[in-house]
Amino acid sequence: MTDPKISVTEDELHAYVDNELPAERRGDVEAWLAAHPDDAERVASWRAMAQALHARYDGVANEPVPKRLELERLAQPPRKWLYGTIAASLLAFVAGGGAGWIAHGAAASPSTFQSFTADALDAHRLYVVEVRHPVEVPGSERAHLQAWLTKRCGWDVFAPELGSTGLKLVGGRLLPGPTGPASFLMYESPSGERFTVYTAKASTDKASAETTQMRFTSEANNGALFWADRGVGYVVSGTADRDRLTQVARMVYDQTEKNGG
Repeated sequence: MTDPKISVTEDELHAYVDNELPAERRGDVEAWLAAHPDDAERVASWRAMAQALHARYDGVANEPVPKRLELERLAQPPRKWLYGTIAASLLAFVAGGGAGWIAHGAAASPSTFQSFTADALDAHRLYVVEVRHPVEVPGSERAHLQAWLTKRCGWDVFAPELGSTGLKLVGGRLLPGPTGPASFLMYESPSGERFTVYTAKASTDKASAETTQMRFTSEANNGALFWADRGVGYVVSGTADRDRLTQVARMVYDQTEKNGG
């Protein structure tokens, strides 16, 4: 008979939910949960969240990992833009006006816009279905996460506070971007709704230091809003509901601006 007093770790609880727990420990964990209602409630909530995420995203969960997200690219020379030449992409960032929210600034070229949103949406779809390992650094280590990504990426990476939109920082990870490393932050609502913020260097040319206007795209059940500011491109990905996505993206934009993003 299993002993409910045998201690069970957080990792074992997650493994139990994910059906990855060794068979010899399953009885101990079930006995522990029977004797610890708080942990049993947590496990039930994780299972409900997992079911909701799988119901929403299983259509893309089994797709192969996009080549653009293969981590070994970090050790390779920065790739060229997928469409047109680098020079053409850089020229598209020359601003035609002031730095406004949507109405002002230059429009991003199709190649820049498509490259960034494709990378961001691929990463979004790949990681939002993860329950146990959606990020490398948890949101509870916000200061460390920002410092680490800032050091690796080469610009100030800031994780906005999105509590007023009902979202809490899950954490973040480092990814390959169009011209080098990219930062990837994930946020989640109590219902399991997830949004991600993908940030990468648009180019190293001074002509790209202005702001480009925001552009929206949607693909299947996902939407993305892209803009660029001072040579850094941003993509907020999430629901295809443009109003909800704009609410989140605007808060990311406003806080990033205030923090000199």
